[in-house]
This record gives sequence, C-alpha cells and structure tokens, in this order.
Amino acid sequence: MIRGASLSVSAGEAVAILGRSGSGKSTLLGLLGLIDELSGGSYRVDGRETTRLGDRSLARLRAATFGFVYQRFCLMHTLSALKNVEAPLLYSGCPPRDRRRRALQALERVGLAERAHHRPERLSGGEQQRVAIARALVHRPRVVLADEPTGSLDVQTGAEVMSLLTDLVRDDGLTLVVVTHDAEIASMLDRVLEMRNGRPEERP
Repeated sequence: MIRGASLSVSAGEAVAILGRSGSGKSTLLGLLGLIDELSGGSYRVDGRETTRLGDRSLARLRAATFGFVYQRFCLMHTLSALKNVEAPLLYSGCPPRDRRRRALQALERVGLAERAHHRPERLSGGEQQRVAIARALVHRPRVVLADEPTGSLDVQTGAEVMSLLTDLVRDDGLTLVVVTHDAEIASMLDRVLEMRNGRPEERP
C-alpha cells in the first residue's frame, strides 16, 4: 500500500524504485502509468491534473505519454515479433504501411530486425524482452515505465537488456522509471529511490 507518498520525476531523468516484493513499488508504477487509480491526493503529468480526467481522457493521456516494459514480456504468442511491436499503433490511426515501417525500425534499434517474423516461442528470454522494449518505444512515448524488466532473465542477459534500455531512452531524451529489487540494476540509473513504509525515499 502507498501511504503519504510524494514523488517528482523530471523530464529526461532515469529513476530506479528499489524495494522488496510487497513493498508497493509495482503499485506505485501502476499509479504513475495511470493504470491504477489514486484513492486520494494529486498526480500531475506535464502539469495536467489527472485526478479530474474521465476514463477516455485518461486512456488518451496514457497512450500518448507512456510506454510499458514488463517482467514477463507480455507478448502475444500467436503473433510475430513484428506484429507484437505494431500492436500499440493499431488504434492510433497510423496507416498499415507506416505501422510496419515503424515496427521494423524499432526492432532494428534493439538488434532484432532479422527476427521480425519469429513468434515469441522461437526467441530467447533476452530477445523477447528486447521485442518488449521495441514495443514500448514504437509509439514514441515521453516516459518509459519498466516493472522488473530483468526479473525473468539471467544476470548477464539482464545487464545487457538494461544497458540497451537505458541507452535507447537516453538517445531519445525520454524519462525512464524502473522498478526493481536488484540494487545493481538500480545503480545503473541517475537516481535511486527505496520504498520504505509505503513511500519512495531518496537512497543515500
């Protein structure tokens, strides 16, 4: 449970939220990404108060602002890597040819252009997470929220994926918030917050 939390993240900042399982870090990420609803208080995105917005306005703001990366990849196993990356563009009005071009470009950025037509079961865990990163970036969000992005990977692959994610986000000037239980992963980012008593606190 989140209690009395106060958090500000600046544009272009890379922030880690560190904490044990059950500490509330994933709940906090859900609130930041407008997936979960605040029971009280205030939350502003680019100065816009989100607690006064209706469901449609929240959905539009979420789609325009945030890209999400999850621990278990959350890929659609009946679709190719290319079609998985295209998915966030389906309801944006982007024409099919442009969707395909942008998805291929995103896969190329994560080093998987040659695997575009492979389904997830034919990809390694690290490759699946790179597809998930491409999917998170394809609609050009301003903020990327990653929930334990290395949690399903071995240590070396996790470090490689995290390095790729941070490089891509910094190249695009995006804001990055990563939830993790791994202090080494957290140390790769600009600022580390630790969940204590339901609140994110600056780590010395």
